[in-house]
Amino acid sequence: MEYRRLGASGLMVPALSFGAGTFGGRGELFSAWGDTDAQQARRMVDISLDAGVTMFDTADVYSDGASEEVLGEAIRGRRDQLLISTKAALPTGPGPNDAGSGRARLVTAVEASLRRLGTEHIDLFQLHAFDAGTPVEETLAALDDLVRAGKIRYIGASNFAGWQLMKSLAAADRHNFPRYVAHQVYYSLVGRDYEWELMPLGLDQGVGAVVWSPLGWGRLTGKIRRGQPLPGGSRLHKTAEAGPPVDDDLLYDVVDVLDEIAAETGRTVPQIALNWLLERPTVATVIIGARNEDQLRQNLGAIGWNLSAEQIARLDKASAVTPPYPYYPYYRLPDFTRLNPPVV
Repeated sequence: MEYRRLGASGLMVPALSFGAGTFGGRGELFSAWGDTDAQQARRMVDISLDAGVTMFDTADVYSDGASEEVLGEAIRGRRDQLLISTKAALPTGPGPNDAGSGRARLVTAVEASLRRLGTEHIDLFQLHAFDAGTPVEETLAALDDLVRAGKIRYIGASNFAGWQLMKSLAAADRHNFPRYVAHQVYYSLVGRDYEWELMPLGLDQGVGAVVWSPLGWGRLTGKIRRGQPLPGGSRLHKTAEAGPPVDDDLLYDVVDVLDEIAAETGRTVPQIALNWLLERPTVATVIIGARNEDQLRQNLGAIGWNLSAEQIARLDKASAVTPPYPYYPYYRLPDFTRLNPPVV
């Protein structure tokens, strides 16, 4: 396993992390992801640790807290061997303080996560979404207190727009609060919006990408093909509308190239899609999920080898789309690209 620095921090994380969204199986959305129980989860953790995957990502909303509970059971007795990443801010109940990133909400959320996980600290705590109703200074002050109390060690954001992340970083610098060192983002061969603004921001400000749904919400598994019906076992039947939208023609064009490269390399479609991501700027770790041991072992095969420059170029071309304004001039017009060339 390769280990990388998480943004501009001293924390080293594995290039692949394990996503525990399949743990628990409560609710319509998360039961479609998976329903791994504690015994099965322990086996998943065993396999991950053996492969050097030492960071496990979850959130308080995953299966209504059951994901954290199952993960806590699975890591019992070996907490010092791994890193825990979890998130809060999305609604967990109907109450007025059951959502957001105000002080009361964050303190309560962290205490509840620590209890469910059965641990005394969270290695990486991330805000699951931007709370426009709470001043960023209040949020950062609360996180600063939690860091000083030893309950969390590093902080990050997830699903922030560029201005939201930059505003938070500027406030942290101004008040000497901890900075976000991670941004958990959607990024895949069929979803490259991250490159337009958030990737350059991450490079400039030292914020590492923690990539979620690297297989395009289950679309790059190798089972979805042009002109064929959606496989019966695909979770897209139940969850497609909850995930990032993907144009069908773009998906099929990308899969065609993935198939070609799979034949050339002897690797699987998911392994190629994951390996492409591992070579992108700012990417600190890619979160892989699995509903069973076979899926996990296959995804672990994405590391330890490299695509050729020519293969990367083919994937880049197949997955490229024209960015919206104000980004497209910097990709298409020479006068703009001379001043601010695209990162990739």
